[in-house]
Amino acid sequence: MADGKGHVYDNLEDKSEVVELDPRALKVVARWPLAPGESPSALAMDPVSRRLFVGCHNQKLVVLDADSGKVVATLPIGKGVDVARFDPGTGFVFASCGDGTTTVIHEGKGDHFEVVDTLRTRRSARTMELDPATHEIFLPFAQLQPNPAGGWPRVVPGTFSVLVMGRH
Repeated sequence: MADGKGHVYDNLEDKSEVVELDPRALKVVARWPLAPGESPSALAMDPVSRRLFVGCHNQKLVVLDADSGKVVATLPIGKGVDVARFDPGTGFVFASCGDGTTTVIHEGKGDHFEVVDTLRTRRSARTMELDPATHEIFLPFAQLQPNPAGGWPRVVPGTFSVLVMGRH
């Protein structure tokens, strides 16, 4: 996640940290623990308020100050988070999860964050993209079946769809 000011941020899932990188010097500038968040996989940013939104696999979204690394809020989200997106036009943060939910969080003034909705999507609709012009989110999904060889479930052929959600 690049902030447009020469800083890059990334999740370290195995260490439950976010790192700040200097891409010009090719070095780690800072490491920030996410406790109480564990195993981060989703990352979004509000570049104006300098807040990072980190979706973690222990069903928490951790809000970090992108300058100090301080945890400023922790909010509940669904299970199996994959993607976080921030909509600068609405102040909403979205965390899409494989359990068939997308958590909607509003960023208010003065580090006030509030879960405003938990959208029912579809199981496996954990990948997401946001259109900042229309404020719609797009969640691809498919029906899944157990994999006889173990591991990840298999996609049922012919069931791929995209769920489009917005405020109308």
